[in-house]
Amino acid sequence: MISAPIEIRHCATLAEYQECERLERLTWGDELTVPSGLFFIARNTGGQALGAFEGEKLVGFTLALAGVRAMRAPASRAGEPLGRKECRALQPFLHSHMTAVLPEYRDRGVGRRLKLFQRQDALKRGIRLIEWTFDPLEPKNAHFNLVRLGAIARRLIPNCYGITTSPLHSGMPTDRLVAEWWLDSERVKSVLADNPSPSKTATARISLPVNLAEIKTSDREAAIRIQSAAREQFEGWFEKKYAATAIETRAGKTDYLLESLASAAGLSAIEDWEE
Repeated sequence: MISAPIEIRHCATLAEYQECERLERLTWGDELTVPSGLFFIARNTGGQALGAFEGEKLVGFTLALAGVRAMRAPASRAGEPLGRKECRALQPFLHSHMTAVLPEYRDRGVGRRLKLFQRQDALKRGIRLIEWTFDPLEPKNAHFNLVRLGAIARRLIPNCYGITTSPLHSGMPTDRLVAEWWLDSERVKSVLADNPSPSKTATARISLPVNLAEIKTSDREAAIRIQSAAREQFEGWFEKKYAATAIETRAGKTDYLLESLASAAGLSAIEDWEE
């Protein structure tokens, strides 16, 4: 049982960074673990090393790295597209590389509190965007990212981390969707205020079997075929300027819901970047 209030704060000592590394190993194994020194570097170069503490005990963490992109707004105030040179500007963002919570503390809101602290800290520093990757074949993570936090996904990176020996990856290609969390968008503010997501009826769906976890364990080749089909569908819709905005389960299927970025509610504040 949790016996003391959970405090979310910046990690700041070598011992705390080493505890983050220990939690990494428990979560992902040695192959995917990054050294504790990276937490120090992130903390001191504009990124974040955030911890969830029960007293002195680390029960969760988030590691984010600082980044910068040449961004462009989608349209001028008058509604006309901006010229390429006019709209280019370097904008900071955070790439949230890892979030982990001890097994006995999961499903207690610790992960969401870490993300909310991450958002608050970023906005204080004038950062409007946090990104991270997630497995499209893990619907629980997708629901947390898209529905509980209000992120969207409009990019997929095929086999992002290569094929690893981690049991979490089941020997499959590590396709990853990129979550974009536009921190001050109307969509995110509405979702975090526990209001329904400001979304119109989805105009596209990508369906996965509801028993996908079982298939990944019992028939890897079938799971890879499902993954490949989903990859093609995501890439096709993203090419048409659609974004995944929600996920739901119905009639034995888990459906990603996609909307056109041109008409999706609550996303008028998002920007695009130079290729």
